[in-house]
Amino acid sequence: MSTPVATGTGREDASGNRPADEGAPALHRSSDSALGTIRRGLQLSPEFTRGLRLTLVFALIATVGKIIVPIAVQQIIDNGIGEGTRVPDMGFVAAAVTLCAVLLVITAACSFLMNVRLYRATESGLATLRRKAFRHVHDLSVLTQNSERKGALVSRVTADVDQISVFMQWGGLLLIVSTGQLLIATVLMAVYSWQLTVVVWVCFLPLLFGVRWLQRLLSRAYLKVRERTGDMLGVIGETVMGAAIIRAHATEERTAHRVDETVLATRRAQVRAQRLSMAVSPVAELVAAVANAAVVVTGVLLGVAGDITPGELVAFLFLVTLFITPMMMATEIFNEAQNAIAGWRRVLGVLDTVPDIADPGEAGHELPRGPVEVRFEGVGYAYPEGPTVLDGVDQEIAPGTRVAVVGETGSGKTTFVKLLTRLMDPVEGRVLLDGVDLREIAFSSLRSRIVMVPQEGFLFDGSLGANIRFARPEAGDAELEAAIHELGLRDWLSGLAHGLDTPVGQRGESLSAGERQLVALVRAYVADPDLLVLDEATSAVDPHTEVRIQRALDRLTHGRTSVTIAHRLSTAEAADEVFVFDAGRIVQRGTHAELVERPGVYADLYGSWVRSSA
Repeated sequence: MSTPVATGTGREDASGNRPADEGAPALHRSSDSALGTIRRGLQLSPEFTRGLRLTLVFALIATVGKIIVPIAVQQIIDNGIGEGTRVPDMGFVAAAVTLCAVLLVITAACSFLMNVRLYRATESGLATLRRKAFRHVHDLSVLTQNSERKGALVSRVTADVDQISVFMQWGGLLLIVSTGQLLIATVLMAVYSWQLTVVVWVCFLPLLFGVRWLQRLLSRAYLKVRERTGDMLGVIGETVMGAAIIRAHATEERTAHRVDETVLATRRAQVRAQRLSMAVSPVAELVAAVANAAVVVTGVLLGVAGDITPGELVAFLFLVTLFITPMMMATEIFNEAQNAIAGWRRVLGVLDTVPDIADPGEAGHELPRGPVEVRFEGVGYAYPEGPTVLDGVDQEIAPGTRVAVVGETGSGKTTFVKLLTRLMDPVEGRVLLDGVDLREIAFSSLRSRIVMVPQEGFLFDGSLGANIRFARPEAGDAELEAAIHELGLRDWLSGLAHGLDTPVGQRGESLSAGERQLVALVRAYVADPDLLVLDEATSAVDPHTEVRIQRALDRLTHGRTSVTIAHRLSTAEAADEVFVFDAGRIVQRGTHAELVERPGVYADLYGSWVRSSA
């Protein structure tokens, strides 16, 4: 029986990853104003404004159509019915009603076309925004991604964009129509009576200034809502994925309390934001009542003086209703607008975060396939706001060499391989692949030549075959079966009920930990890299599966350059060379036989391993 090399303390956790909260570079926080945020959002998704002129024409016709009824009422009262005992002109009334009906049908058609065009444009724009945000998330470094919970990060691409969608398709539409309705109603009111128009605006001007002040408060409140929603999704996502661990440690109550806290925090943020937004509604209703009363009283006085006809006064009251409606809708429009702006800011925060691991693109080198030589020249690395974890690493790995990397937890092993695979860039020095700095190699070439197999093989929900051919989608079943046979795993495949069609479940949960690792190894073999980097994972598998994994590893690494983080010294025994890490430096290098006879860190580790295995 064998055990892991060592346990210890350091800046890295058990898997070699540095805790996410220790100085990891956080996502950018957008500080643009509300209008600046909307402007940038529209620039990022030009589909939002594509064909906008025609849509606005339809919106204008649909909005103008709202004054047809007040005008028709005024004309019928003043010209169709008349004053005193005169007989109503039914021909005029019928003509006015017919014309009104025709114009309303045209208005309805324009309203329909406006909605269809607006929805199509916004959906296209939101799809572009989602794609850009999702791809940018993948361009961010591992450290930046670890600065937020995965659920919170996903919420920026999903829930936050959904809030933008609600505003663009509902609030944005209302904003366009309400603004036009407000302007047109004001113009026609002024035509009927400038005095009554002044009365209406005097009543509503204080409300407009109050709404502007409230907008700033709402902006902060809804940004907090989006942040709390992201936190809630992150915690819930972790809880669902870690359900087995929660049950195993009987922490259901503590976990439920943690979820409850995030849910309640989200509720508090939502209630506060809603309370602020709802403050407008009762005030607007009061102002509307005062405005109507003032119009009636002033209108009667103007009518007595002969400055306004009965039909114009009635039509004016209809127009006041049209004027008031946008004011009453301001609450909901501002509600959705601030929610959308908060979501837009969080999405822009992702897009504004500059990837510190950049693809040189067309300027990058495309290296030919073949045996790989690796060289570290004066490489040093320190995590943001943390101490140095690699210092002065100068090493060379010859083509076709199998290297085992050993050392205590936190000694720098994982940082070494992350730099080798360019998941991070060194702070000092450079890492060379066939004499070319990794930072100067195009990602397309780098990722085809280097494949890393993590300690826990990640599988996607689908079939076994689909997961194996993930690196080479064009590979057929015959190629996959040949790869499995060459790695000595045919008996394992034949033991699966559906062979390559076996469903693996989400994250591969239908398979055992050892089987997931086997799939990851076959996937790496099908990818056929020139440099293979492995984080050994055999400590959690049964002896029979461990033999299978070891046999597959031997065949997978044969003839190609490989670097393996060895958690068991049996792996180091089979390697061509061993790099021994201690406190961020390679303190020993040589074969297992050479190092075990030489006093030092490796001999101590080996002695401890032998004693624990006895």
